Amino acid sequence: MAELVTVTDPDDPRLADYRDLRDVQLRRHLEAEHGLFLAEGEKVVRRAVEGGHAPRSFLMAPRWLDGLADVLATTGAPCYVVDEALAEQVTGFHVHRGALASLERRPLPGVADVLDGARSVLVLEDIVDHTNVGAVFRSGAALGFDAVLLSPRCADPLYRRAVKVGMGAVFALPWTRLPDWYDALPQLGAAGFTTVALTLADDAVDITDAVAGVDRLALVLGTEGHGLSERWQSAADRRAVIPMAAGIDSLNVAAASAVACYVAARR
Repeated sequence: MAELVTVTDPDDPRLADYRDLRDVQLRRHLEAEHGLFLAEGEKVVRRAVEGGHAPRSFLMAPRWLDGLADVLATTGAPCYVVDEALAEQVTGFHVHRGALASLERRPLPGVADVLDGARSVLVLEDIVDHTNVGAVFRSGAALGFDAVLLSPRCADPLYRRAVKVGMGAVFALPWTRLPDWYDALPQLGAAGFTTVALTLADDAVDITDAVAGVDRLALVLGTEGHGLSERWQSAADRRAVIPMAAGIDSLNVAAASAVACYVAARR
């Protein structure tokens, strides 16, 4: 069972994993150096631990201890108990969900392992906003997709904000990064997937028609500003668009992923 440790000093070195959570650059460096990530909120902390990630420690206000008692009973990691004002002082924001956990990252699986048995896969190219990455994972998990592949420059799905927005979907969907960006889509085709790229290209067809009859589908989504690269657009087997009212040409990538996943799930 986790040891409950009351902490009253915001400079206590044992709280180092939780410092300055709003500083994205600092957190990227710290989390990469120490091989950790953070989960926020009772549901997300629970899903992270149930997903097999080993806790390094927990940080929570006393009122959250009972709700996570069963999780704390499964580990010997320390649980630092602090008042909410001190938690805000350490993290840099009001932890209104009350509970945080620092957990160990696991080595990423190979692409072949992630694709094994998968029928519907999301493929993300250079989506750099953590909120969007988390939302795409959440849509994929909710609508029956089996895995997610990310280009090397995509935002980290285990960054706190991505995990929080995705409500822990990153722990439910197998995922990994693509080591070879340039030939990623042809390699998916060789693995038996039909790649369907969401794009505003002139030859794009209605998403419903693009996924019709597809068995193993790789739905490809591009970066927030410019969409998919020319390389990935041209390499895709099919190009698809979500029909919209006149005067609106596109959706935010998170919203587009939800619509496309819904259509694809019913193909």
